Amino acid sequence: MRKNFHKAFLLLSLAGFISFNPPQNEDELLKKKAEELAHKFIIVDGHVDLPYRLHGKMEDVSVQTTAGDFDYVRAKKGGLSAPFMSIYVPSKLQQTPGDSKALADSLIDMVENLTTQFPDKFALAKSPADIEKNFRKGLISLPMGMENGSPIESNLANLDHFYKRGIRYITLCHGENNLICDSSYDTTSTWQGLSPYGRKVVLEMNKLGIMIDCSHISDNTFEQVVKMSKAPVIASHSSCRFFTPGFQRNMSDEMITMLAQKNGVIMINFASSFLDETANNYSKNKAAEVAKWAKEHNVAVNSPEARAFDEEYSKNQPMKLTNVEKVADHIDHVVKLAGITHVGLGSDFEGVGPTLPDGLKDCSQLPNLIYILLKRGYSENDIQKICYQNIFRVWKDVEKVARKM
Repeated sequence: MRKNFHKAFLLLSLAGFISFNPPQNEDELLKKKAEELAHKFIIVDGHVDLPYRLHGKMEDVSVQTTAGDFDYVRAKKGGLSAPFMSIYVPSKLQQTPGDSKALADSLIDMVENLTTQFPDKFALAKSPADIEKNFRKGLISLPMGMENGSPIESNLANLDHFYKRGIRYITLCHGENNLICDSSYDTTSTWQGLSPYGRKVVLEMNKLGIMIDCSHISDNTFEQVVKMSKAPVIASHSSCRFFTPGFQRNMSDEMITMLAQKNGVIMINFASSFLDETANNYSKNKAAEVAKWAKEHNVAVNSPEARAFDEEYSKNQPMKLTNVEKVADHIDHVVKLAGITHVGLGSDFEGVGPTLPDGLKDCSQLPNLIYILLKRGYSENDIQKICYQNIFRVWKDVEKVARKM
């Protein structure tokens, strides 16, 4: 009798345990795994426009903010451990000598100030080893890349200046052609690719160990850079043109293949207009409407009046945003074309905020992307490569080339 009682008690206890602790389904386990991996692995983001956001309006990003896509709290939640701080210099400044360099130095000062004001949260990083050391300490690394080579001006010595200040990649141009090369957004093709001065810039970057960033440059420029550079190159925040036909800011299959043959890496941009053809067409149509309105009202396209019209247009006719699955589609595409070792993440957080896809609205949601990749069969090793190992490999290769030159 006592034996039967104990048996019944055990069965009831097990039933109670099961009812209060239901077995997790595969989906829940994958989400949990994604969260774990986001914090187990270093995550490098190739492009975060935080400095320019703070240049417009200073905020304390050591705490959670309501504006923007990045702050310390959200970065820790999402596992973002090494966002490249974009030292973004608008093309309009390159018309006046000294303006571009002054802004670049000011934005670098701002990044440095973050690390001195909050040494328990942020740290500078000038190498993969720095990032690894900071990661072990629980600090968010702030490596720096310069978006637009215009601050170099016509003086190659400025490259050494910016290298010493911590710049580890330079996007050769931005929305307009400059002294270095032609832009994908500028149809005038001033140089038909690299300028004679731009060729000197490429070789000097190789000598110093600065990664060459091919985002924003024209197709001709890209081909010339890849052929000329002694080191691998990167695209810090670009996506696949396959999904956005005719959008030259993204990379064609041929370009991605060339990049891979150079042992480089493309870091996928999260903007909906970079990911999805419908969103891309919306952006083109809106730009045309803004240009038309500006012409009719005799104002510049980048004037406050035209920007106000742009905002009103977006409010009345909002873009249909894509979702996190589309980012995974672009990663899939690169992997099929070039292999797992040539893709990374380059969100463009703080630069494309209103157009970020559902499921990746800010840096706290990075585990959502890892979850999708796990769901699609990517291994932990694959995800580790995407998160940081691929860009670390390129970075170290660039350093090796510099030591030999």
